[in-house]
Amino acid sequence: MMNILATTKMSSRGQVVIPEDIRKQLHLETGTQFAVIAENNVVILKIITPPKLSEFKGILNKIQNAAKAAGLTTEDLDEVIKEDRKK
Repeated sequence: MMNILATTKMSSRGQVVIPEDIRKQLHLETGTQFAVIAENNVVILKIITPPKLSEFKGILNKIQNAAKAAGLTTEDLDEVIKEDRKK
């Protein structure tokens, strides 16, 4: 990926336009979310990407395996949820 240098400025409402070449290079679309980090005179925009469904499946598999290893049943989990909801 080629680095692109561009300039922009902030509007009176605090809005900053990301130049088109950079939006295209990074495949940025309307609604893309960013974390904004500021330190001294540097502002960094970090794209926030949601986890992929496959990542959730991996986590779920680990949880299911741990529950099985601990001898927990579906009924046990249902009871814990039921008790917690009473609180």
